[in-house]
Amino acid sequence: MIIDARHLTREELDAGLDRIRLAPRDEGTLELIVRRPQRDAREVLEEATLCTTEGLVGDNWRTRGSSRTTDGSSHSDMQLNIMSARVINLLAQAKERWPMAGDQLFVDMDLSAQNIPPGTRLALGSAVIEVTNQPHTGCRKFAARFGADALKFVSSPTGRELNLRGINARVVQAGTIRVGDVLKKL
Repeated sequence: MIIDARHLTREELDAGLDRIRLAPRDEGTLELIVRRPQRDAREVLEEATLCTTEGLVGDNWRTRGSSRTTDGSSHSDMQLNIMSARVINLLAQAKERWPMAGDQLFVDMDLSAQNIPPGTRLALGSAVIEVTNQPHTGCRKFAARFGADALKFVSSPTGRELNLRGINARVVQAGTIRVGDVLKKL
């Protein structure tokens, strides 16, 4: 796995916006599935099961908990973290580095709030997921892995409008997903 890479400058990141904006709007493709069995561990999968109570089966979402709940338990509207394959490809510079982002699903699709606002349901494999209103934001780890300019890029007004850091979703119909599956708005 390629761990070290040069962090891109803000100008280099901004130059990638045109390609990001060309992402498909109604149907996309699942490019990568990453399970996080424990903190800072990643497993790249070709196939996975999505469950309404567990999210991505085998992922640590449920046991990790959330700072956004009063008791620190897992947040049901944050079962799945989804990021644009075009964005992570720009930031990471190599597919081997995509899992470092900490997201579970990487898709080639327009994830902007205008295109798929909270409440939008998406078919993926035999599962159905629903975009939630929980913001997906960058953190200190994200900046360390991809650079301070990357965090500023995804957190900028344009970055937030396009959901460059990604979106949160929950599973509404359990099913199996595979790399290469079509992600389609319902």
